[in-house]
Amino acid sequence: MARAFLFVLDSVGIGGAPDEAAFGDTGANTLGHIAQACADGGGDREGLRRGPLNLPNMERLGLGHAAHAASGTFPAGMDATLTAQAGWACAAEVSSGKDTPSGHWEIAGVPVRFQWGVFPTTIPTFPAELTTAMIEQADLPGVLANKHASGTEVIAEYGIEHITSGKPIVYTSSDSVVQIAAHEEFFGLNRLYELCALTRKLVDPLNIGRVIARPFIGKTADTFERTGNRRDYSVPPPEPTLLDRLEDDGRSIFAVGKIADIFAHQGITDIRKANGNDAMFDATLQAMDDAAEGDLVFTNFVDFDQLYGHRRDVPGYAACLEHFDRRLPELMAKLQPGDLMILTADHGNDPTWKGTDHTREQVPVIVTGPGIATGNLGPRPTFADIGETIAAHLGIDPGPHGSTML
Repeated sequence: MARAFLFVLDSVGIGGAPDEAAFGDTGANTLGHIAQACADGGGDREGLRRGPLNLPNMERLGLGHAAHAASGTFPAGMDATLTAQAGWACAAEVSSGKDTPSGHWEIAGVPVRFQWGVFPTTIPTFPAELTTAMIEQADLPGVLANKHASGTEVIAEYGIEHITSGKPIVYTSSDSVVQIAAHEEFFGLNRLYELCALTRKLVDPLNIGRVIARPFIGKTADTFERTGNRRDYSVPPPEPTLLDRLEDDGRSIFAVGKIADIFAHQGITDIRKANGNDAMFDATLQAMDDAAEGDLVFTNFVDFDQLYGHRRDVPGYAACLEHFDRRLPELMAKLQPGDLMILTADHGNDPTWKGTDHTREQVPVIVTGPGIATGNLGPRPTFADIGETIAAHLGIDPGPHGSTML
C-alpha cells in the first residue's frame, strides 16, 4: 500500500538559512537555541518541565543530524554518534517570504517567487482607504489597534474597549497578513467571519497573503483567551500544487488543522478541523486509518508557532516539542508496508529572538516508513523537494519545481 503522510511542525526551524541576513535573522536557530536554553536551565518552568531538551524519538530518526547539517552544530544534549533510523536532510526555502503560506506552498511543490504586500511599521499601519472601506461596508463604528502587534498582547490591550465600543481589533505583523480579533459573544463569530471575507476582497489589490479571524472569549484582560475558531482567508497558490495534482488523479487529500485554509481549500477532499496539537494528533490518527491506497494525509501542528514561538516562550516551546515526541510513536505505529511519512517545518520562530515574528531558517526533513532508505538525503535546495518526493512515492507525474529525495 502506497500512502503518504506529511506532518508540518509549525515553525520548528533548525537555523542556517543561506539568505538569513537578508531577513535580519543571522544566527536564528529555533531548535538549537531552545536546546541550549534547556541545557543552561532557561527551559525550566515549575510544573511544566525541567532539564535538558529530551526528544529521543525524533533524535533517533535523525533530527540532530539534520540540525547539524543546517547550522554546523548538534543541538545541546543530542548524540552526534547516533545512527539515524530514517532518512534525514535539511532544506532551504527559496520563496521570497518566511510566512506560513509561502512555506507550505513550497513544501507542496510551488515556491513563491513574487513579493507579498506588507504593511509599514508606522501607526496607523493600514492605508486609510482600507480601514474606511472596512468601516463603511461592514457598518462598523471604527477599528482599534491599527498597528503591528502580538495577538495575545493586542487583545489584552484593546479587549475591553472592543467589547464596550463594538470596534474590532485590527492588526498585522511582518508577514503579509491582516488579523482581526473580535469577541465571539459580544461581536459575534459569524459577523467576524463576514468581516474577514469582506476584508479579503479589499486587500486583494494590495497582494496580501492572508486575512485571519482571531475570535476570543472572556470578560477581563486576565481572562481573555483566543478560541479554536480561527479561520484563515488565503489567496490561492499561483499554480497547481501537489494537492491539486493528486486530486486531479482521483486521490483523497486529508487536510488536518489549518491546511485547508492555507491552500484556500484548493486540492482538498477531506477537511479535519481540530484545536491544539493533541486534538490534531487524534484527528490525524483517524485520518491515517481512513486513508486508502494513493492518498495523502497533511497535518499542520500549529501549537509550536502559535502558542510558544510568537510569545517567545522557551519552556513552553520545549515542553510542546517533548510532548509531540512522546506521541510520535502513535503515528509511526500506523505505518503499513509501502507507506511514507515525512516530518518537516515551514519556517522558524526562534523564541530567543528579538521581536515576535517568524525567523528565516532551514527546516528538518525526516523521511521514514517501512523499507524507506535511511541516512543523509540532503542538503535540499528547496522545500519543493518534499512535495516531489511524495509525488514520486504516490506515482503521479513530477511537477516543475524540486526533485525527489528517494
